[in-house]
Amino acid sequence: MAPRAIWSGALSFGLVNVPVKLYTATRSKDVRFNQLHAKDGARIRQKRVSSVDGEEVGLDEIVKGYEISPDTYVTITPEELEAIAPKASRLIEIEEFVDLDEIDPLYYESSYYLVPDKTGVKPYALLHSAMTSENKVAIGRVVLRSKEYLAAVRPLGETLTMSTMRFADEIVPRTTLEGLPGADVEAGDKEVKMARQLIESLSAVFEPEKYTDTYREAVLAMIERKAAGQEIVVEPDAPTTTKTVDLMQALEASLAAAKKRKSTKATRPEKKKAEA
Repeated sequence: MAPRAIWSGALSFGLVNVPVKLYTATRSKDVRFNQLHAKDGARIRQKRVSSVDGEEVGLDEIVKGYEISPDTYVTITPEELEAIAPKASRLIEIEEFVDLDEIDPLYYESSYYLVPDKTGVKPYALLHSAMTSENKVAIGRVVLRSKEYLAAVRPLGETLTMSTMRFADEIVPRTTLEGLPGADVEAGDKEVKMARQLIESLSAVFEPEKYTDTYREAVLAMIERKAAGQEIVVEPDAPTTTKTVDLMQALEASLAAAKKRKSTKATRPEKKKAEA
């Protein structure tokens, strides 16, 4: 089934408007479970109750509250929130263009595809071509579901994509982290050389298709077996032992294993050819 657009409007830069439709670019495939009563398998229903008397509270009696100190709240009405909400807009308003490598992936949040409307094909192609040749990302703002987002628009193959972004004050400053190595921690030249060789031996072209969610696959396979009436026997985990390993020894062993694996991969096609 073809995906459905979740938003339609225009991509605006300068005096140029490009009519576009927005499609979700990702989808979660997490295995979700329902809560059941172990005794009879019935679904568990959540109830909204007062923390004071334990009585169930109807939806018409519930208001929003923001905790300003322990057990002290400021209540806000829907009308008050509506008054300050960003005005609904059908524009992705581009404010500036920046270099792609200037944006750390930490800032990216949710991703979407931008597809041109029939009347926007030519300006869409023009913008895509210009951004690709200049290696630029467009930074702008968009209102989705009554919330304003910072957004990054960039070319991906033949498509323009849009990623909502976190604002700068939502990124945890690295200076607040404890335990990072200081200036007094310095790796030796031999260790650095060995680490670079290890990285080089493990380097490859990124192929996302070869990485799969093995845990999800295992959960679904177990569910299928149980649904077919098979009994699942849970084996106890084997005891683990922690052993201190010298850094150079670990690097040397890792490099040798990586070279062996690379050599095995290189000879595997020739073996198949010989067998054929």
